[in-house]
Amino acid sequence: MKHASNNVLTIVLGGGKGSRLYPLTRDRAKPAVPFGAKYRIVDIPLSNSINAGFKQIYILTQFNSASLHMHIANLYAFDAFTKGFVEILAAEQTFESQSWYEGTADAVRKNFIHFREQNPTYYIILSGDQLYRMDLADFLRNHIKSGAEISIAATVVDRKAASGFGILQTDKSGRIQTFTEKPAPEEDIDNLKISPELHPDKEQLHAGKEYMASMGIYIFNANVLDKMLDNTMADFGKEIIPAALDKHKVQVYVFTGFWEDIGTIKSFYDTNLNLSRINPDFNFYEENRPIYTTDNNLPPSKFNFSTLSEVLTGDGCIITKSMITRSVISIRSIIETGANLEGVITMGADFYETPEDKIENRKRGRPDIGIGRNTQVRNAIIDKNSRIGDGCLIGVQDIPRRDGDYDGYYIRDGIIIIPKGGILQPGTVI
Repeated sequence: MKHASNNVLTIVLGGGKGSRLYPLTRDRAKPAVPFGAKYRIVDIPLSNSINAGFKQIYILTQFNSASLHMHIANLYAFDAFTKGFVEILAAEQTFESQSWYEGTADAVRKNFIHFREQNPTYYIILSGDQLYRMDLADFLRNHIKSGAEISIAATVVDRKAASGFGILQTDKSGRIQTFTEKPAPEEDIDNLKISPELHPDKEQLHAGKEYMASMGIYIFNANVLDKMLDNTMADFGKEIIPAALDKHKVQVYVFTGFWEDIGTIKSFYDTNLNLSRINPDFNFYEENRPIYTTDNNLPPSKFNFSTLSEVLTGDGCIITKSMITRSVISIRSIIETGANLEGVITMGADFYETPEDKIENRKRGRPDIGIGRNTQVRNAIIDKNSRIGDGCLIGVQDIPRRDGDYDGYYIRDGIIIIPKGGILQPGTVI
């Protein structure tokens, strides 16, 4: 008899163009966006699956997948005894289909030819842009014990947040009775509130979180998923799940831990900076359930006569005579004398410049990679391999800033973004 974990196939949905995370997704797939000083977003769902013992994993994506391929190939390799794998399935033309993924369900349907080769009993479907740590093995045990054919992980939200999620109602046994996808803000959904006696967290109830929201994390019995996708329905939340309620037993799995959708620039920025707090909402420091990522074999970070407060740093940084507050500083970040950063996310660099590289780049009028001398930055994201010259003022001066795309930078929700490989000449003011 196969071990239970060998009966599970994990599917990570990598999302589409990642428009809400643009320009961070300009040159990379959404799951490959750097996160938390040393990780990629995709490391979160992959680590949850691996920690549960589910090591047969496919990632579905279709845009800018080169950096994602490189990250996966460099890190997620299992030995021959594990019988595990992590593989990327980008949208491809076949004799059966010549179109892109049209939605979450469509992406899974178009890859059944690959999935069926593994002969799974259960599919676990995860989102590629969320921050959480869930015991997926317990999720599966709950699914099997309840006799469900489909299980949906859910968390509690308030009315304002409810418009961004599928809102569900259950009976006393946890079986889902109704599923309403993203109710409009003006819509009256009082009838969808959780009954106080069924609320999983009384403290959250008192905080106004009265609705049960789908997290976009599912378990399907394999034969049921086959049946549910034998059509042209494109999306799980809008179509597949509502259609399943009358035909199959659909059960809720209530998750009460920290969970955050990081699919927008604001949520990405806020969630990253929260990691630098003394007591962050998400704890990376759990030894028994680690979040895995690439070992870059970088040297330790070095701080020369600098002041850092509530700062998260990756390896290989060199920070000299600078003041940094409430920031996330990623691998290989070089921050020069006199720099002052507050509320800043740097994504670091893919390489160190040699002295010869610097001479050549300076001849071409390009500042060194990193943040130059006496530069001040507030409320900004500095993407990888950016060159910020000496004496720049970014987000510091009290000047009107409208969201938009500008020459050499972007503004989203008031957050200034320097794109990957961006260049700001010395003295630039934004």
